[in-house]
Amino acid sequence: MSPRPAGTRPTLSLVAETAGTSVPTVSKVLRGGTDVSAETRAKVMAAVRAVGYTRRGGAKIDQVPDETGRSHVLDLVVTHYEGSWANLVTAGVGREAAAAGLDVVLTLADPDSDWVSRLLRRRGLGTIGALVDPTSPQFNALYAAGVPVVLIDPMTTPPTGAASIGVANWDGGRTAAEHLLVLGHKRLGVVAGHARHLFGRARVDGFRAAAYTASDGGATVSVTHGGWNGVKAEAATRALLDREPGITGIFACSDEMALGVYDALNARGLRIPEDVSVIGFDDLPEARVMSPGLTTVRQPSTELGATAVKLLVELSRGEDGGVRPAARMELATELVVRASTGPVPATEGRRG
Repeated sequence: MSPRPAGTRPTLSLVAETAGTSVPTVSKVLRGGTDVSAETRAKVMAAVRAVGYTRRGGAKIDQVPDETGRSHVLDLVVTHYEGSWANLVTAGVGREAAAAGLDVVLTLADPDSDWVSRLLRRRGLGTIGALVDPTSPQFNALYAAGVPVVLIDPMTTPPTGAASIGVANWDGGRTAAEHLLVLGHKRLGVVAGHARHLFGRARVDGFRAAAYTASDGGATVSVTHGGWNGVKAEAATRALLDREPGITGIFACSDEMALGVYDALNARGLRIPEDVSVIGFDDLPEARVMSPGLTTVRQPSTELGATAVKLLVELSRGEDGGVRPAARMELATELVVRASTGPVPATEGRRG
């Protein structure tokens, strides 16, 4: 491969040379063409990543515009359709898109399907990805093709310069711990999601930081992982209590997992909050109807979706004078106190 002169941008010719194919074939891959073999597509995308190629303004050139000269369609890519959180985010995206005169195409990020080629062929305004892996080959392809992308709470570290939006997860975890500490709890448990997810780790880290820096000291934190799933969270809570029977306060890193915590405690005859206080994260509609009502850290899920649309519109303007958004934007979280948390039980030591 011929060396690229310092200070120059990678070209389609360089990608083609690196991949051992032609410039038209590279262009076809980046436009989502279907008459390209999977092997050739993989070689082209590997070459794109190797040379750092991105198309300047490619999305704007190939969009199907309306009378204003801009595409009126954006893509929302999700890893799952089910669940209140996904519904709230989708509602935020849909409402803000409608207010901006845009339509939304909903796409499932199935790793076994070539969904990215469909996005490239549509050439919409851009793509919003919710709870996706931004380092996946699919999103690398969108980035290389010049398609604006905004990520909502990405699971892993986004590429340099990628726009993302989330909530103050670390601060939310800290708030949860401080609430339990104020109530006198010192033997604390955390039912976390997947250890590899950025937003989950931030919640756990914030909780631990508050517990370990408490002015009077003496707090302990035991962490288990429930995989963002109520059934798995129940099993994880059972294992946690087997290991640490004296725990009096549990932080579930999502409201759905808090349901599993409730089930595990009820199965052991432990009362909420008289024996064990429970706090969640999300403030989904279910939190208000759980018995007792769930104390939780509220994240503005609908606002996340709406703000992602605003960021995407700004990105789509690109070099045409739009204000480029910050690489990362965080929305504030808020503690919502209900009946599932209370003072540490006077008989705290008896179960330990």
